[in-house]
Amino acid sequence: MPKAVIIRTYLIYFIVVIAMLVVIGKTFTIIIDGRNNIFTSSSDKLQQRSANVEPRRGEILDARLNPLVTSVAFYDVYMDPVTVEESVWKKGIGGLSVGLSELFPEKSAREYEEYLRQARAQKRRYVLIQKKVTNEVRKKVRELPIFEKGRFKGGIIDNKATIIRKRPNDDLLARTLGYVKFNNKDTLYVGLEGAYNSYLAGQNGVIIEQKISHSWKPTGTVVREAINGYDVVTSIDKDIQEVAHTELENQLKIKGGRYGCAIVMDVKTGFVKAMVNLQRTKEGDYGEIYNHAIGTREVPGSTMKLASLMAALEDGKIKMTDTVNAVGRYEFYDRSLRDSRPWGYGKVTIKEAFEYSSNVISKVIFDNYRKEPGRYIDRMHQFGLTQKTGVNLQGEVEPNFSKPGSSQWWGGSLAWMSIGYEFQLSPLELLAFYNAVANDGKYMKPQFVTKVLNNRKVVEEFEPVVKYEKIASQSTIDVMKEALEGVMINGTGRNLKSTFFKTAGKTGTAQIANRNEGYGAEGEKKYIASFAGYFPADDPIYSCIVVIAAPTDDIYGASVSGTVFSAIANKVYASSYNYHKAVNEKPSIASIPHVQNGSRYDVNTVLNRFEIKKEFNGNQAWVKASAVGNQKISLADFHIEKEKVPDVRGMGLSDAMYLLEKQGMVVRSDGYGNVVWQSIAAGARSVQGGVIKLKLKPN
Repeated sequence: MPKAVIIRTYLIYFIVVIAMLVVIGKTFTIIIDGRNNIFTSSSDKLQQRSANVEPRRGEILDARLNPLVTSVAFYDVYMDPVTVEESVWKKGIGGLSVGLSELFPEKSAREYEEYLRQARAQKRRYVLIQKKVTNEVRKKVRELPIFEKGRFKGGIIDNKATIIRKRPNDDLLARTLGYVKFNNKDTLYVGLEGAYNSYLAGQNGVIIEQKISHSWKPTGTVVREAINGYDVVTSIDKDIQEVAHTELENQLKIKGGRYGCAIVMDVKTGFVKAMVNLQRTKEGDYGEIYNHAIGTREVPGSTMKLASLMAALEDGKIKMTDTVNAVGRYEFYDRSLRDSRPWGYGKVTIKEAFEYSSNVISKVIFDNYRKEPGRYIDRMHQFGLTQKTGVNLQGEVEPNFSKPGSSQWWGGSLAWMSIGYEFQLSPLELLAFYNAVANDGKYMKPQFVTKVLNNRKVVEEFEPVVKYEKIASQSTIDVMKEALEGVMINGTGRNLKSTFFKTAGKTGTAQIANRNEGYGAEGEKKYIASFAGYFPADDPIYSCIVVIAAPTDDIYGASVSGTVFSAIANKVYASSYNYHKAVNEKPSIASIPHVQNGSRYDVNTVLNRFEIKKEFNGNQAWVKASAVGNQKISLADFHIEKEKVPDVRGMGLSDAMYLLEKQGMVVRSDGYGNVVWQSIAAGARSVQGGVIKLKLKPN
């Protein structure tokens, strides 16, 4: 083969290789530029980049799927009038201007038309229409002439949303719900928001932004849609939460106190139904500032006597019928303990001493365990009192207690521990123990979340968790349950009786340090008042603990915290179907009931369930109900006028919120039950983002 042909062949080969390398290099350049979020458009030479779109964070719901925390998306609407074809522009600009003036009346239709025509003439690519538009209004904007053709033919730019996290019930459950806060260095995960962030967060979407006038603006091109977060269903019953919150807050205002907390737990499952944490603010009010229920450990006082006597029973050291001499003062080396009744109670059984909350129990435990204190500590461990509950919330503190051989331990430590000193627990840790006693010895791990939903379909479900199958023998449990009932019948809780059902529990009053001032002189001492128990005593459904620290008016567990426990128990009993057995297998209605306004589907479902005759007048999704004699219910359309505040009085909170937020309003509620008052009268003009306050009361 001629040399010239060989040279030409190699030359062509090298040219092809070089061309391929150039193509590969260019490809990598485009990929790298894309990853760096900046590239240059070949058509208009304007810089573009990809940008993240925040997804809608999942909702946190109560046990009945009422929202406790939700996300509200607000959109900034812009227009690129240059992209709209001339024929589309001429045909639709008038209708678009009229539609915009109806949705956003701050400009007339003529002003909108002049504004947009001028922007088109100036070839402006990013013209503001309206900021912070709700998704409902955004959908209406998209239906207007020109905009109905979408981003590329209609010029609408509305893909970037600002997500605002909102609690419809204001301060209710605030510390338990928590938050996720992003700092420069790290992220703060608090409460349920933090613990279940992986479910709630969702995944970012990606859109294309374009650099216009030294700032980046969304083009409307979506590279990847954002994936919204899952919804988390809690075990919280909002009705019980509202009752516990109201009763505790009222008592704090009457009795004073540094802070207070109340927890209600389902006995059989360990799922928490309510958790309230209220602390005095600088202004003198009470608010959810810190989660004391899991994050503050304090001496439990006489509520600890339950565990002490259970230990002695388990070890066969005592019987509850044994007699002791409660003289009112009990000496241990150079210190002494006293009863609240200075002259004591005389010769009583140990059961009676427990009911009266006599500190003679300290002498009983000291005399029986002084030579083997480790055995007493082992029993506390057996009862689950020496370690955290393991609740899935950050911030739970470890119990703190004296141990033989430690610097805290001294000769009288056993006596002090037996009545709730030298032993510090969080309210949740103590309640979990009382819950186990109510549950015949089965210790349930406290939990807050029952399931995770995606578009109302279950993604994951959380079952009750048994931490200890049996913390004590059944005979010990039975004896102590009888003693807890005796407290409410004969002892310190005798004034807290319920008319309809029996309760069981124990009062506690303990001296605590007054911040950095020590324990203080007589008259300056601070106390913590507590009550732990369950109801109804015969067949426990809920356990409950109430703790109030440093009350200023009264100090005793029964009168300070026990009254809150009793109020919660009575109101939960009155409103819970768990207590009230059906009289007949098939429901019967003696007369036509009162039916409130609401969802046609919900009202129809209930009326069908009770086989109540009805007649429909209209076909709207919301109905107004009225009785026709004593024979049937008439359901007429509940008319909701555009941009007018509806009359939500008589409705439940969920229905009222739905209708008001559909009008773009922000709802603030107070109380529970049905709406009895609304701050803006029905028929008044609704304002986007305007606040309307609702007051609710039970029927």
